[in-house]
Amino acid sequence: MKPVILHNSTFYNGDCISGATEHIPDNSVDLIITDPPYGINGDKLHQHYNRNEEFVVEGYVEIPQKEYAEFSEKWIREAERVLRPGGSIYIVSGYTNLIDVLNALRKTTLKEINHIIWKYNFGVFTRQKYVSSHYHILFYEKPGGNRTFNLESRYGLDEKSEDNRSLNNTDREDVWIINREYKPGQLKNKNELPTKLLIKMIQYSSNEGDLVCDFFLGGFSTAKVALGLNRRATGFEISKPMFDAKIKEIEMLKPGCLCPSLRHSIPSTLENPGKSWTKEDLSHLQEGYSRLHSKGTTKKQLIAQLGEELGRGRWSIEKALKKNGFAQKKRESKKTLSEFM
Repeated sequence: MKPVILHNSTFYNGDCISGATEHIPDNSVDLIITDPPYGINGDKLHQHYNRNEEFVVEGYVEIPQKEYAEFSEKWIREAERVLRPGGSIYIVSGYTNLIDVLNALRKTTLKEINHIIWKYNFGVFTRQKYVSSHYHILFYEKPGGNRTFNLESRYGLDEKSEDNRSLNNTDREDVWIINREYKPGQLKNKNELPTKLLIKMIQYSSNEGDLVCDFFLGGFSTAKVALGLNRRATGFEISKPMFDAKIKEIEMLKPGCLCPSLRHSIPSTLENPGKSWTKEDLSHLQEGYSRLHSKGTTKKQLIAQLGEELGRGRWSIEKALKKNGFAQKKRESKKTLSEFM
């Protein structure tokens, strides 16, 4: 299997299981994002969608459903091997063979972080059942190292929407509503992940220069976005027609080309986010609560003021107040610091 090396990235036209075994060292990959064949006659998907197949590249390789469980175990075992300790993996799956993917994951040391639902537009039309318009994204990590999760890569912790909701919290909810992309007149794979979806995963779970791997390159969407965000990329595509068509696009791609289009996050200015509370912090909290409450300060203003003084977010202040009994009006004046320790 001869590699193609472009932009400090390496791509292989061949099977991912034997290919990874031969070419990718243990613990060498920072992030895996992959969309394996679904085992649902993907080569006949066009029969269920109202779309023109003229520009879909031939050669899509499907996995027979009776082989799907064994197939999943083999490639996920290789994914576990090549991930570095602390590395992350996102697996996109439909529901038909989801159980096989989950069972394969449970036979590894990989640890679940989130089970994300990706809601997309225009599901398959049905008459006697609900329209299916979502995929599953299984977000796991390899234990033993520090997992990259860039908390404020897209929205700062203090950024708010017009209705005063946290933009950061909303963006990190585990249901993602991102539309599919339609590319009329462009060569494409049977099923390609949208750029916005890939940007989100890559921003949160990797840094510039990291190695992003896709075991099933397909239309090379993951590789394109990884390179466009100044990451390195590697992966496998078993279909020669698809590989030959898409490697030409990779050759013409300019690394970093997506960076200018990214939203610029405004990082939080908090000094102590996520840090453990010390005796001094709790003493300040007690004194500050008594001082502000005696002045008739509203709860919202009180929490904001204490957050500014202690360098912590609203949720942290509220949780500490509740945990330590300050919110109990009848008892608040009788509390002493020794009772909180």
